[in-house]
Amino acid sequence: MPVFYGTDIQSRLMLGTAQYPSPAILADAFRRSKAGIATVSVRRESGGEKAGQAFWDLIKELDVALLPNTAGCHSVREAVTTAHMARELFDTRWIKLEVIGHADTLQPDVFGLVEAAKILTEDGFQVFPYCTEDLVLCDKLLEAGCEVLMPWGAPIGTGLGLNNIYGLRSLRAHFPDVPLVVDAGLGVPSQAAQAIEMGYDAVLLNTAVAKAGEPAAMAEAFALAVEAGALAYQADPMEPRDMAAPSTPVIGKAFLE
Repeated sequence: MPVFYGTDIQSRLMLGTAQYPSPAILADAFRRSKAGIATVSVRRESGGEKAGQAFWDLIKELDVALLPNTAGCHSVREAVTTAHMARELFDTRWIKLEVIGHADTLQPDVFGLVEAAKILTEDGFQVFPYCTEDLVLCDKLLEAGCEVLMPWGAPIGTGLGLNNIYGLRSLRAHFPDVPLVVDAGLGVPSQAAQAIEMGYDAVLLNTAVAKAGEPAAMAEAFALAVEAGALAYQADPMEPRDMAAPSTPVIGKAFLE
């Protein structure tokens, strides 16, 4: 199971808490998923007169580790300010750092991301950066103090799966001892299984479960998929080959002349 900043996590599945049809459905999805971490936006807790208090009470009842995020932030200053708000609200040093650089694709601003990560780690935060699968960027994030990397599979909310298999495999090979989480873009459980089969430590998703016809059932399906992926990875899968190879031995076969 993954270990993030010295904390053992009991599941390879991480779930977001946005867009669910109702609080009851959200709670049911988390129970059936057995997710180890819930991501939550600070924006749900903002406003006057304890806005979002009922949601916060629900999240506490889920009894999972919380990973606040800076979703929707488009500048270093905004992300850093939001992270400080999150630390006060949720009493945790963890922060999922998002600095969005492109409005259509929600691709991270890689320059702002590194700058914000450095500022936050120096201030005692334990940063989970939402990033691309670029090796140079990830190296810079590690130099900035990050101990976990969260490359996207595809743009947030698209359900396109793992768009750059080569890049994700290269990242895993280049940083064998760094916890890696595929974050964003997963649409179906088979894509999550594929990520774990590649050696990724966990997956994080939200829309694929929250927007499913039956969110709780989909959450359970993703839970089973990451278990299957982990077992497959541990079993050391066969290497693909270009030519067919008989699975039945030909030794002892009768030859007719």
